[in-house]
Amino acid sequence: MALRVVTRNLGSRLLPMLSSTSLLHSHATSFGFKEVPEEEKSQLVSNVFSSVAKNYDLMNDLMSGGLHRLWKDRLVSKLNPFPGMKHLDVAGGTGDVAFRILDTVNSIKRRALQDVLEDDLQEETRIYVCDINPNMLNVGKKRALERGYPDKSLLWVEGDAEALCFEDSTMDGYTIAFGIRNVTHIEKALAEAYRVLKRGGRFLCLELSHVDIPVFKEFHSSNRGTGSR
Repeated sequence: MALRVVTRNLGSRLLPMLSSTSLLHSHATSFGFKEVPEEEKSQLVSNVFSSVAKNYDLMNDLMSGGLHRLWKDRLVSKLNPFPGMKHLDVAGGTGDVAFRILDTVNSIKRRALQDVLEDDLQEETRIYVCDINPNMLNVGKKRALERGYPDKSLLWVEGDAEALCFEDSTMDGYTIAFGIRNVTHIEKALAEAYRVLKRGGRFLCLELSHVDIPVFKEFHSSNRGTGSR
């Protein structure tokens, strides 16, 4: 597992990496063990997630031994959510990370903000769940209704990480869990993340890293092609 926390004020280091010279790339990209044309990757990823949307969490349980739940808990703790925040969770269609963020915000309000009207704080908190796959978003919306989450706090957006529909400097936080590997042009997604974050905003990426232990390495490699986030 690789867990990275980056603040927007590190932009002076990041921007040179996102310059026009660094955007040069080949016209082939990876999809599992295969090299595929860049224009085909988005459709291949979409097909995979359309087929596994309803069983996505079960798939992650099998591939990570259930550890993905602990990793997501840690991701949210590193984010340090707060009432009234504007947050963007990319490639999070099923709501798994967004629900954790909202639960943390609600917990903080109950403990430390009892003198503030809950409805006022709830209206200010906005968690945008952005996913390129509508089937994943539908699963998330259904789960939100089943769990009784308020509509005004969770907003579901069908969109591309490489071309976000949000304005500049509008987000306090940005998370992407097990999604960066499915982006065709990662440098474009990073540039978009930097663009929408406020100064001092937090960028957190959760992703599986290379495994060195032989037994686990073989298991991990054999499952890379499934498209898991």
